[in-house]
Amino acid sequence: MDGSILVVENEISARQFLAANLQNSGYKVRCAGDVAQAETLVREIRPDLVLLDWILPGVPGLPFTRWLRNDQRTRDISIVLISERADEQDKVAALEGGADDYVTKPYSGRELLARIKAVMRRRTPQLADDVVEIAGLQLDPAARRITAGVHEIDLWTTEFRLLHFFMTHVGRIFSRAKLLDEIWGHDAFVEERTVDVHIRRLRQGLAPTGHDNVIETVRGIGYRFRGDAV
Repeated sequence: MDGSILVVENEISARQFLAANLQNSGYKVRCAGDVAQAETLVREIRPDLVLLDWILPGVPGLPFTRWLRNDQRTRDISIVLISERADEQDKVAALEGGADDYVTKPYSGRELLARIKAVMRRRTPQLADDVVEIAGLQLDPAARRITAGVHEIDLWTTEFRLLHFFMTHVGRIFSRAKLLDEIWGHDAFVEERTVDVHIRRLRQGLAPTGHDNVIETVRGIGYRFRGDAV
């Protein structure tokens, strides 16, 4: 099996279609028709990825995304949000809410599978195990732990990968396109705007220890890590 996926979709025909396609592609699939069912299933068996419709009866998909991200047990589950909303502000809201990817309806089955595979691949990145210590930050990839003195910094998976990449390439400026290639992969269906959202979340995670300024915006080019910023 390539992994387990929880499909949260209230329309029976759409749910059955998604489940069949994912099972045919080798995934172990469980289904829920609303957030209450999804919460129960997540507590029973933690899935690798949640494929979640924005519009659901009762609690919508976006608040459930935030709930998953705020719970220590589920915060690292990959989330792909599906919606008919195509405005940029909706995509940004989904990403800032914790979604790893955002798919707009209508979509092709091949595109959705490609997006899911890309998200699943970057869920367990192959990082070097060497501990990196710069600018008062210590990052341990093997333990997936970041500390600043006695303070522990808690980041989501993508932000952790971004910080690790920056800390192993101190001073170098990277364009959004280059960061997409390095962090998300060459074949990921991700817009450059996504980088800005995750950079913002990374800075927010580093702010409590005063390390948010180590990530510098280089106007018109991209971003870099400043080891002398703190």
